Amino acid sequence: MEISFHGAAQTVTGSQHLLTVNGKRILLDCGLYQGKRDEARRRNREFPFAPAAIDAVVLSHGHIDHSGNIPNLVKQGFRGPVVCTTATADLCGAMLLDSGHIQEEDVEYVNRQRRKFGEPPVEPIYTQEDAAAALNYFEGIEYERPYELLPGVTLIFYDAGHMLGSAIVALDLRPGKSEPQRRLVFTGDLGRPHVPILRDPTILTAADILLIESTYGSRTHPPLEESTGALQQVIKRTAARGGKVIIPSFAVERTQFLVYLLNKLYHQGDLPNIPIFVDSPLAVNVTDVFRRHPEYFDDETRDFLRRDADGDVFDFKQLRYIREVEESKRLHGLKGPAVIISASGMAEAGRIQHHLKNNIEDSRNTVLIVGWQAPNTLGRRLVERAPEVKIFGMKYQLEAEVVTLNGFSGHADQPGLLSWAQGFKERPERTFVVHGDPEAAQALAERLRQDLGYRQVMIPALHQTVEI
Repeated sequence: MEISFHGAAQTVTGSQHLLTVNGKRILLDCGLYQGKRDEARRRNREFPFAPAAIDAVVLSHGHIDHSGNIPNLVKQGFRGPVVCTTATADLCGAMLLDSGHIQEEDVEYVNRQRRKFGEPPVEPIYTQEDAAAALNYFEGIEYERPYELLPGVTLIFYDAGHMLGSAIVALDLRPGKSEPQRRLVFTGDLGRPHVPILRDPTILTAADILLIESTYGSRTHPPLEESTGALQQVIKRTAARGGKVIIPSFAVERTQFLVYLLNKLYHQGDLPNIPIFVDSPLAVNVTDVFRRHPEYFDDETRDFLRRDADGDVFDFKQLRYIREVEESKRLHGLKGPAVIISASGMAEAGRIQHHLKNNIEDSRNTVLIVGWQAPNTLGRRLVERAPEVKIFGMKYQLEAEVVTLNGFSGHADQPGLLSWAQGFKERPERTFVVHGDPEAAQALAERLRQDLGYRQVMIPALHQTVEI
């Protein structure tokens, strides 16, 4: 039995881990790598294994850095099941089609530039049609219901509390008749306890092999109440000077979380009377999926849903969802204060780039960063306050205020990760720290060893294969 780490190894993107057991190959996640354009295109297009040789994909959740390369996997010959929760399957129905659409648009733009220089055209990694074909292989199951994935391999999902339908993956493995059963646990992305909308991550008590994420393995999140107060102050301050708050936000989970908090602030009378827009067709579609799955909500959110005057925790009077391109374009000429939430979360594609282009050179405005930004992305350059940034190949001066609020993260911080890892009655035989930048992964690994007595803790390198 062996595992190869083909993504999210010493970085926080492109989750992809290949488990070989009983001669079968199981791919844990199949995410898109996000980073420098040329490198990302190459890594996403070329798999380090034969897709047709993969027997099954187990998908922890729907975020694109975990699910986004499944259409390419199918395009290149994969024909097994993609097993995930039912909510994840529903979310991917919207997200993967959107991803294919974005890639078609990006390639169309790139090819226009290439034609100017007499260069041959390039093809998208996959299209909307490819994404639609891949959805035929999805199989949705519920939490805590054993599922025979392959002979000798039983899959059980547990609630990860990270986003709607997110799962901790437990694989009970029987490598051979004479060998004892072993349990491999993969956290996917682990959520935070005591935050609205989702239930807390399930505490597991047994694992022989553990793959644990480390996105915030070296940090502690500020209290959610503090970040909500800061959100309110940013909006008030910006509105008072006649500016707009531009929020690059992940269309899935982060946008719904922000809308939920803004809804509460609105009903408490704590928001200025300015329009709030969610400008993202994907976010609109994903919010509809959230509405269809209240069974995943925590008790606090269900209670708020019962008390909400509109009967909808994702809508209120000042809020408007925008789907159509022409409506989005009209926002470019909008006068006066407003809040615009738009995708993508790292400002690498989509409508957010137009809103940034039109607003970052005005010092009255604020760019509010509410999520982790990968290196070499526009979002990271904004966080680092680069005096000049490129958008659509053109240079713009960064004059707007930039505020970063890390308290809205859907990932567990270091105390949260350690608290969850403490739940195992016996420490795992082998632990692999993944999905974290080197500094974060190293910090978590040290705390697992020193504080919790974990013995064999490893931070795998990209494409490293380990016998387990």
